[in-house]
Amino acid sequence: MNETLGRCERALLGAIAAALLVALIWLRGGLQPAAPLETLARQSLDLPVALADGRPTIVEFYADWCEACRAMAPAMAQLEQQHKGALDIVLLNVDNPRWQPELDRYGVNGIPQLELFDHSGVAVGRSIGARSLDQLEAIGDALIAAQPLPALAGIGALSPLDGDNALRTATNPATMATPRAHG
Repeated sequence: MNETLGRCERALLGAIAAALLVALIWLRGGLQPAAPLETLARQSLDLPVALADGRPTIVEFYADWCEACRAMAPAMAQLEQQHKGALDIVLLNVDNPRWQPELDRYGVNGIPQLELFDHSGVAVGRSIGARSLDQLEAIGDALIAAQPLPALAGIGALSPLDGDNALRTATNPATMATPRAHG
């Protein structure tokens, strides 16, 4: 009888262990693969490497808690797959103190923010807000072809401030409104 009791106890312990394992997996989100945002972030090149490899680069400033970033992640993943070897996608988490110099340098004050770089690693534009796959493809195609960025709301080219005589002669600083000018 002692042998039978031992088998029952082992079976009960095994059932409890299996139930705990199932509960743990369920509580952690199941056996689904990592979310696209997490996968892209893990596979992302280091920013200096991406900017020096001769390919145009899209840098996304994001956060894990950002719903717009999470919603845009599948489109970013698809863009990365479609243009593998021709376009670099780099993700930088705004909650990681490691990226504070980049946050300051690119003036990140909202997410998602995309910084757009040409083949030489020179910043050519910025996109603020979530983008659809079609919009991301248009941006990526323009960067790869070294063409002007598409005219989309929340996207703009960056103008050089040093030595840009055309910009200076086209605008009169005396008549330009400043952020604090209230007429």
